[in-house]
Amino acid sequence: MADTKEHVVFFHPDLGIGGAERLVIDAAVGLQNRGHKVTIFTSHCDPAHCFDEARDGTLDVRVRGNSLVPAALLGRFAILCAILRQVHLILQIALFTEELPKLAPSSFFVDQLSAGIPLLRFLQPRPRVIFYCHFPDKLLAKKGGLLKTLYRGPFDWLESWSTGCSDTIVVNSNFTKSIFSEAFPTLKHREPGVVYPCVDINPGEPVEEITPLWKNKKVLLSINRFEKKKDVALAIRAFAGLSPKEREDARLVIAGGYDPRVAENVSTYTELCELADSLKLKHATAKTVITAQAIPDDISVLFLHSVPNAFKATLLSTSRLLVYTPLHEHFGIVPLEAMLVGTPVLAANEGGPTETVISGQTGWLRDVTKVQDWTEVMRIALEDGEGEERLREMGKWGRERVIAEFSKEKLAERLETEIKIMKSKSMRPPLMPFAAVILAVGLMGALAAASMVLALKQ
Repeated sequence: MADTKEHVVFFHPDLGIGGAERLVIDAAVGLQNRGHKVTIFTSHCDPAHCFDEARDGTLDVRVRGNSLVPAALLGRFAILCAILRQVHLILQIALFTEELPKLAPSSFFVDQLSAGIPLLRFLQPRPRVIFYCHFPDKLLAKKGGLLKTLYRGPFDWLESWSTGCSDTIVVNSNFTKSIFSEAFPTLKHREPGVVYPCVDINPGEPVEEITPLWKNKKVLLSINRFEKKKDVALAIRAFAGLSPKEREDARLVIAGGYDPRVAENVSTYTELCELADSLKLKHATAKTVITAQAIPDDISVLFLHSVPNAFKATLLSTSRLLVYTPLHEHFGIVPLEAMLVGTPVLAANEGGPTETVISGQTGWLRDVTKVQDWTEVMRIALEDGEGEERLREMGKWGRERVIAEFSKEKLAERLETEIKIMKSKSMRPPLMPFAAVILAVGLMGALAAASMVLALKQ
């Protein structure tokens, strides 16, 4: 494929700011930098809330299929609306305006939502389709009672069937690959490839020395959204396991995405504050850089809400250790961001971090049920002398690993290889006869509509 330039058309539901969106942007820019033409179609892209490359002309981003169906109905039915919006987008560009045929794409990159793949293949039979599975949606959906099960049933079936209609399936980690086979038993014959997300690097530039935010404090850092599943409480319990003397010149900083309108963010933050109180850890909360720097020295735990990127970069660069607590993380980009600036990582010995962090070399992997083991690593990270030298050595190895394996160039190279292999295959996954497709989609719509009526009656 290196000598045959492709025109890859991307489809992404909502090109906002998030991990999936960052990967799509990086993949698109990476392929473009390798000489391929790239066009991105999306149902929504707010210039005030998207990555720079999506608005500054770096990428050809086109918003379509955004005029008929809202993102949700009465604050609910998001998955149904997302599917209908994707179908609207595909019909608009492939059938009603012929915008897509005029682009003459050679490949399609679809991620996050697979429902439109059969329709895309029917309307545009020549281009091959690669589907990037960040994580099976059926496993991300919140569980509920019988009503929720009835509502989700047709969508779970559609996800499995439509995912199988793609020519190639790739996932973000070997951990997600193992989950994929369990989530989709009918696709056990498919072998997803692994294309890791990346971080933005500049290997030519050395890590800059940044002035610490608190010159008298050794910082242990946790960066995660304020959600219960992120298990930030583990970091607080492990920090409490240090002796008062060990904590004297140390500070645990807990930073993360926080929206006061999101009930889970508020409840998780409240629970963490209560936990700190119960462990006799003095804590405070700051919402700006200025207020954070003004925190008194006797504060052991500092909560930071939705820190700006520049502030986050300073925190990562000046911390002794990143404490990354999620247990079932699909991949985890923050450990890479920490290693890139030379900060070792302490993470769970399960899930995505096991593929990024090399225990004993770029950080530590520990059992989340053994809090004392996490405390012991914190103790090592707070040591002076030989301990500091060990951290510097780990930081050096971590940065080299990120540059070698998790750069934008590496992401594009892996994706390019997968597309090349996909296009070399003579056989394609079968599609149902068109009448059967219409019947299946109609049945799904009827079941979804019935579920909506039942739900609205609650």
